[in-house]
Amino acid sequence: MSSLEKIALFIDGSNLYATSKALGFDIDFRRLLGEFQSRGALLRAFYYTTVIEDQEFSSIRPLIDWLDYNGYTVVTKLTKEYVDATTGRRKVKGSMDVDLAVRAMELAEHVDQIVLFSGDGDFRSLVEALQRRGVRVTVVSTLSTQPPMIADDLRRQTDVFIDLAELKPKVGRDPADRPRELRQPPQFLTRGSINRGDRVE
Repeated sequence: MSSLEKIALFIDGSNLYATSKALGFDIDFRRLLGEFQSRGALLRAFYYTTVIEDQEFSSIRPLIDWLDYNGYTVVTKLTKEYVDATTGRRKVKGSMDVDLAVRAMELAEHVDQIVLFSGDGDFRSLVEALQRRGVRVTVVSTLSTQPPMIADDLRRQTDVFIDLAELKPKVGRDPADRPRELRQPPQFLTRGSINRGDRVE
């Protein structure tokens, strides 16, 4: 792979967290950045997550702050919590899929490769659209869990599939080495923590 190849990372935060948890390890985001910087000219690394409106505190806040100060572009969106009328269960309404897809299409003409950290089958049409624009798409998820964390149609559409389990030696962190404030599973940020330059619609 050419060291001059322009690369952008798009991380579906909740999906990557669920995948790494299913594989039994934590992501070391500094090592992850370094791994992809070694594969080409890394132009941007986006991290997408939702935040619950009016929530007082969230355990994901330290992670988001760290990412924002250490080379990632963090994109957040407010969601609403509601009670499902049929089941009576509390649910959260909100998704970052459209935001991620729009930003990826805007960046397509400036990159050679996009690396998508998600197994969500809804991204298959995005991968196809990026490929039509001449962008090579790599998807990072896993087939190593039962059931697999990646949708089959997304895996078939992508140019390159990387199993996150294979990246563990390069981007994994021993949970014992994790900073104490980041040991809780990430949930959502507090209201008002949208980062500069990010739009919430």
